[in-house]
Amino acid sequence: MLNDVDFLVNSFVDFLVKSKYNGLTSMENDVNKQFGQLIRDARKDKGYSQRELASLVSLDFTYLSKLENNRADYPPKEEVIRNLATQLDLNPEELIFLAGRIPEHDEQLLQQNYKEMPMLFRRMHEDPQFARNIFDLAINEEQEKKN
Repeated sequence: MLNDVDFLVNSFVDFLVKSKYNGLTSMENDVNKQFGQLIRDARKDKGYSQRELASLVSLDFTYLSKLENNRADYPPKEEVIRNLATQLDLNPEELIFLAGRIPEHDEQLLQQNYKEMPMLFRRMHEDPQFARNIFDLAINEEQEKKN
């Protein structure tokens, strides 16, 4: 049985991925499919075979094939995702979320705020516009930092 923090982390990933990639609709198969498709497309764009990329990131090529084809029994670990992102010139943070994981530093934030998170997620689920406003605010602040 999941403890409260695991539940919170899973809820956070579920919400973020649904919100950003699926328009608040179904998640798990779509997420894995999108993750696998993104990896496959980026690999092909780089001109790597599955065996070449697997070797570069220290994976068995059969596991890479399962990831690309939505057949893996579990998402890869954060380190593997970061290695894939590096080799494929993808954003590692976005790829981690797309894989259904949470970066370790974000997991710590969730754990530190575990009492407030259920209320935040509930509110975001109940009011998609509220969620959109939060995302827009974060995006705007991030853009202002860059300028």
